Amino acid sequence: MASSYCCSRLLLQSQSSRLMLRFSPFLATPPTPSSLSFSSNCHVSSSAQATLQQQHEQQPLPRSSQLVALEYADLNLSYNLDLGHVRIRQHVNPLSSSFSVPAQVPDWNHAFADPTLPLMVDIGCGSGRFLMWLAKRTPKERNFLGLEIRERIVKRAESWAKDLALDNILFLFANATISFKQLVESYPGPLVLVSVLCPDPHFKKKHHKRRVLQKPLVGAIVDNLMPGGQVFIQSDVIEMALDMRNQFDEVETLKHIEVLDPAMLCDSEGWLLSNPMAIRTEREIHAEHEGAKIYRRLYQKQM
Repeated sequence: MASSYCCSRLLLQSQSSRLMLRFSPFLATPPTPSSLSFSSNCHVSSSAQATLQQQHEQQPLPRSSQLVALEYADLNLSYNLDLGHVRIRQHVNPLSSSFSVPAQVPDWNHAFADPTLPLMVDIGCGSGRFLMWLAKRTPKERNFLGLEIRERIVKRAESWAKDLALDNILFLFANATISFKQLVESYPGPLVLVSVLCPDPHFKKKHHKRRVLQKPLVGAIVDNLMPGGQVFIQSDVIEMALDMRNQFDEVETLKHIEVLDPAMLCDSEGWLLSNPMAIRTEREIHAEHEGAKIYRRLYQKQM
């Protein structure tokens, strides 16, 4: 009788832990049975423990796509969009002639309700969920510009932003290496934040020239960033993270946030221990779900 009662308690606690996993998007891995708390006066037979262990292991873990949906659930995005049946490529060659034409500078007065607000630019914004989440929370404080080289993804992001009635966000089909400088130089307000989050690493050495963060783009970012403005970089690929870090570490006018704010903790190698943006990107969620480490740096421009 006691064994049956305790087994029921174990099952309830195990189910509770799975519910925590399901509804907490920040929980990347489920608690193990050994981490569950049991009453010391509750005797459970070895067979009951084995049954519980088997049932626990048989429960399917949430896919990373489900965790993405949970993290961005409050956006309530529609996925019934008519974008045709053309496959969206995950990797493109930015040096291709098809990406050599600079993006047209938009009419900023038409693009944003208030084009004088401080601007954040996300280079390689992907689906745009990350920027939309931020834009929804700061409607009168900041404008957001997402640059993405895959046009079909941009069209979907534009549809989502329209559905959300956001007037402080704009997505552009653009090769940032070519278009960033003229876009931000034409913007009426100050550039306060630039993010480059999990860009395509282009692993082969002969393809490193395809990486988005090249010396001219680094220069354009630093030159146009207002004093006190910030640059946030991150990657789940250490080689890519080091490549970006080395380029920004060389800029004398940039200081890593750890130097300016001791509360921003880093590990022994100088990588931020946590995400300062309050929301994870989709790639970040997928990578952490697979157990990968995210390498982050946040720089601030000095006066």
